[in-house]
Amino acid sequence: MQADGKAVDGDLLPDANGKDLSEQTDGSKWQRPRLSRKSLMKCCLVKWIIASTAQQGPADTSDSDLELSMVRHQPEGLEQLQAQTQFTKKELQSLYRGFKNECPSGLVDEETFKSIYSQFFPQGDATTYAHFLFNAFDIDRNGSIRFEDFVIGLSVLLRGSVTEKLRWAFNLYDINKDGLVTKEEMLAIMTSIYDMMGRYTLPSVKEDSPFEHVEKFFQKMDRNRDGVVTIDEFIETCQKDEDIMASMQLFENAI
Repeated sequence: MQADGKAVDGDLLPDANGKDLSEQTDGSKWQRPRLSRKSLMKCCLVKWIIASTAQQGPADTSDSDLELSMVRHQPEGLEQLQAQTQFTKKELQSLYRGFKNECPSGLVDEETFKSIYSQFFPQGDATTYAHFLFNAFDIDRNGSIRFEDFVIGLSVLLRGSVTEKLRWAFNLYDINKDGLVTKEEMLAIMTSIYDMMGRYTLPSVKEDSPFEHVEKFFQKMDRNRDGVVTIDEFIETCQKDEDIMASMQLFENAI
């Protein structure tokens, strides 16, 4: 984002407050990742869409209604999506054009997610993480993601409140969607993230880092020591613990 407020390099969707959450105050224990949160987010999902839109060239926004009739799944109207998200109508139109170009059927499948993350993390193994992330977006659990589910999820991740983002993160960690997070589920997510992007961080991570993180975080979150973490325990602990929030911001980069 330039000083004059104009977006550059696919920066269509900055944080609502114009802040780069990867920036930390002096003295923080967390190390800034080699690739910034802004770069990672725009590369992995948003920039995937924006790049596709750019390939199409400029279009008359009045064509949006016509475009909706050309796909197998018709998303909800732009006005309704605008009310459900933090995106403007123009942003939704740009996102939809890119989404339609990459997914003519109007639905995105898991293989597409794997392809996206493999492109941006070619030296890591993104397969497992892409699988988990896809399941977090796949609200209906039917093996495909609709455009409206896609942008509603992006809206939360990019412009949602801290609590909204933490609820979304809990859903990601809750692999079997039973409303609880076990230590095994948390370890599976952490390991998949390290497998994909660990070597891109400073300092470089060790093989046992995921296990160490999970042991530390889970002990803090599981307050009643029943072996599982509820969404209330998760949100309350994260909001009160600076170390956890700092680490979660690093992993947020992998969206």
